[in-house]
Amino acid sequence: MAEGSGLQAGGNLFDRPASADVIRLADGERPRFWVTIDTEEDFDWSKPFARDGYRLDSVPALADCQAWFERAGVAPIYLVDWPIVADERARAILGDAQAGGRCDIGAQLHPWVTPPHDEPVNERNSYTGNLPPDLQRAKMRALRDAIRDAFGVAPAVYRAGRYGLGPETAAMLTELGFRCDTSVRSGFDYRAGHGPDYREAPLHPWRVRTEAGDLLEVPVTTLFGGLLGSRGQGLYHCVAREGTHARALLARLGLVERIALTPEGIPAARACRAIDIAVEQRLPLLTFSFHSPSLQPGNTPYVRSDADLEQFYRWWDVVLSHLARRGVEPTRADAVVAMAAD
Repeated sequence: MAEGSGLQAGGNLFDRPASADVIRLADGERPRFWVTIDTEEDFDWSKPFARDGYRLDSVPALADCQAWFERAGVAPIYLVDWPIVADERARAILGDAQAGGRCDIGAQLHPWVTPPHDEPVNERNSYTGNLPPDLQRAKMRALRDAIRDAFGVAPAVYRAGRYGLGPETAAMLTELGFRCDTSVRSGFDYRAGHGPDYREAPLHPWRVRTEAGDLLEVPVTTLFGGLLGSRGQGLYHCVAREGTHARALLARLGLVERIALTPEGIPAARACRAIDIAVEQRLPLLTFSFHSPSLQPGNTPYVRSDADLEQFYRWWDVVLSHLARRGVEPTRADAVVAMAAD
């Protein structure tokens, strides 16, 4: 990883992994994919963070989402945050699916709505990794215990809300019994909002060694396409400083484009191109993600109308069909965690 990228040395999730700790495909092995859902409260993304005033109107839509993925033969993992765990309807919908083996439950930590509430609510503190270590640990423990009490099983998979990791996160997670983190968003830079820099983060999963045991890091998948391919990543980030229009110009010229595996803002055709790139690069695991409020029109910039919601599910039709054509099969959280076995 490049010097000055913000990825720090010191035995944590920002380290460059040793070659032996990088998870790669064996000869003849096919890549797999999983669908991770940031399952959270509804709030206005354009307004300041707040501990109250959020809504949970999109919770009933989780039932439709789960039914859709069941018909598609995919068992998603719902990364639930504190307001979701506290909601009786969400516990019933997701608990029934989990008990029937039709989905998995993990944790997603939004620090501003997760107790203990010992910090000011602001943009910097919306990244858990910026909080004092003891407070980070206390919030992680509170969410873990709430999920265990609600669903009968302690979560093994964690995602930091807003991808907000810190240098101590890996050690804390392993101490608390987590075995997998999926907070690294490769190819993205959140420093402008006091967050982490993932521009040079790996795409392959890797093991993170801590005193309390090993943690598997599974990055949220982002590919770079265009004529320059992955070689254009540096150019993309250089131009990105000039704003959205400059990035769009690179894409229109066909030089380089950043493609995240999400139905939120990424057309299906582009996602299929990214899948092809991932297969060519022999990535062992493709991580798809989206936010649960997008399951109801009006909550996110990506789904504003009923027509947008129909398009959201059509996106999955196209993408899942393409994954099947490329021989990329769905997988589950336990199989993902098992990838870290030596």
